[in-house]
Formats: sequence, structure tokens, C-alpha cells
Amino acid sequence: MTATLEDAIGKQTHTGLLGRLMTHQVFWVFLAAVLGSIALTLLTDTFATERNLFNVTRNFAFIGIVAIGMTAVIITGGIDLSVGSVVVLSAMICGMSMASGMSIFLAIPLALGGALAVGLINGLLIAVIGIPPFVVTLGMLSVARSIAMVLSQNKMVFEFGPDQAKLLWLGGGSTFGIPNPLLVLIVLALVTGFLFHWSQWGRHVFAIGGNEHAAILTGIPVARTKITVYMFASLLAGITGVLEVGWLGGVTTNLGQGMELNVIAAAVIGGANLAGGVGTAFGAVVGAFLIEVIRNSLILLGISTFWQGAFIGSFIIVAVTFDRLRKT
Repeated sequence: MTATLEDAIGKQTHTGLLGRLMTHQVFWVFLAAVLGSIALTLLTDTFATERNLFNVTRNFAFIGIVAIGMTAVIITGGIDLSVGSVVVLSAMICGMSMASGMSIFLAIPLALGGALAVGLINGLLIAVIGIPPFVVTLGMLSVARSIAMVLSQNKMVFEFGPDQAKLLWLGGGSTFGIPNPLLVLIVLALVTGFLFHWSQWGRHVFAIGGNEHAAILTGIPVARTKITVYMFASLLAGITGVLEVGWLGGVTTNLGQGMELNVIAAAVIGGANLAGGVGTAFGAVVGAFLIEVIRNSLILLGISTFWQGAFIGSFIIVAVTFDRLRKT
């Protein structure tokens, strides 16, 4: 009798856990990414090679880092269309500073400071003045890229002074066989996950996205929190810019162009709700990984990369539809 009761309780617990997992969008996205990777391993001789896996993990890390910041913005019910331009601005500041002979230990903080300045301006215009996020960040998309063009006179920068080897290792090298950008992504995802679930800042972010009016009534510093969220998103875009310079070994003003679309797609596919109040750092990482698997599969299977947008767009529609059906 006791054994039967214990078996029943264990079965209910197992079913309950599986049932809860199946109600989360990120679970299905993660499953799709895993199944896609398995299929590519069976269908091609190149996907599971060490070199290709190194490239896949490194490439998706750039989108994943920015997607984490975008997820924080989306959770508050906002959007940031300027992240791609912040990537190139940060990259250009870092590259040109080092090209002038500046140490990498000064150039990187300077580049990240420029990214934070963009986020601060976005946050002030949105949270204090009350301009819609779409309008502000769409304008900043052009402003930040224009500043990068002015700084470089629209020329490519590829010589980075005495610390060039350090920069190239940071973005293009590896540690224990793991690409450095992926290690940065893992650290940022863990830190952001902790902040989302265990910090006062994280509770405020979700409260604003859930019901901003109620958050104001409960005394949450809504304006200040929104400013920090946009600064956080720009900071992660700035980090990505520095890493991409090291990976590419040069920087041009078209760096990061169109990246905001893939970043938003990664966040939404990973479970972030554009209405606000929902999102996870892990979901952003999984969404970015799925997008990179799609891109890589098109190349390996000989399918035109022009289909990439169709696949990603379809996944966004399916993800949002799934979320709507789940709530219904």
C-alpha cells in the first residue's frame, strides 16, 4: 500500500514537472534547437565538426549577449532599435582609441562609456520626457551610426596599436577550447538571471512590465529603473562591439547593421512578451542559438541564405501564437 502510494506521488510529481516545462515557450524553443542540431549532424558531415561548432557557438554568442539586454527592455514593455548602432559606435571608439596608441585597458572602458551614454540618453527621453521607446531608439539608430561615421570618416580601422594581439585574442581567441565570446555570454546570462530573480532591480523591472501604473502607486522608482534598463541594454551592445572588433580584426561603419532585428527575434522566440512582464536571460540565449542553427543549416544544406528571414520570421509568428494559445 505504501509503495503504491509513493509510486503514485512520484508519478504525479514527475508529470507535474514535465507539464510545467511544456507550458514554457523556452522549453519548446530549446527542444527545437536540439532537434535541429541532431538533424544537421545526421544530414551533413560538417555540422558536428570541431571548427563548425566553434564558429556556431562564437557567432550566436554575439546575438545572445545583445538579446539579454533586449529582453530586459522588452520585459518593461519597451523596445530598443538602436542596439546595432551602439555595437558599431562602441567598436569604432575602441578601435580608433587603440589605433592612436591607447592601451586596451583604457580603450575598452572608453568604448563602454560611449555605449552607456547612448543608453542614458535613450532612458531619459523615454522615462522622463515620455517619448515612446520606438521613436527614441529609432532616432538613436541613425544618430549613433552617424557619430561612428564621423569619428572614422567612414573608413575601415584595422590597426590597433601595441595591444592589437590582446584585442584579437579577446574576440577571436578561446579559453580551454571555448570561444571567449561564449564565455562572456555565459557569465552575463548567469549574472542577468540572478538580477532578474534575486535582486530588487529585477523585481522592479518585472513589476513595471506587468503593470506600470500599479508599480508607480506602490512606490517603485519607475523612471530610474527604466533608465538603468536602457543603459544595461546599451552596455551589453557595447561589450558585443568590442568583442566583434577582436573577432573580425577590423571595424567598418556597417558593423551591426540590421542586428537589432535578429536580437529582437531571439528575445521574442526565447519567450519575451512584447506586451511586457515576461522574459528570461536563458530564453534570450536559447533564441539566439536557434537563429544561428537556422542560419548555419541553410549554409550547410546549400539553401539560399535569402530564406533566413523567412524562417526566422516564421519562428517569431509561431512563438507569439504559442504564447497567445497558452494564455487562452
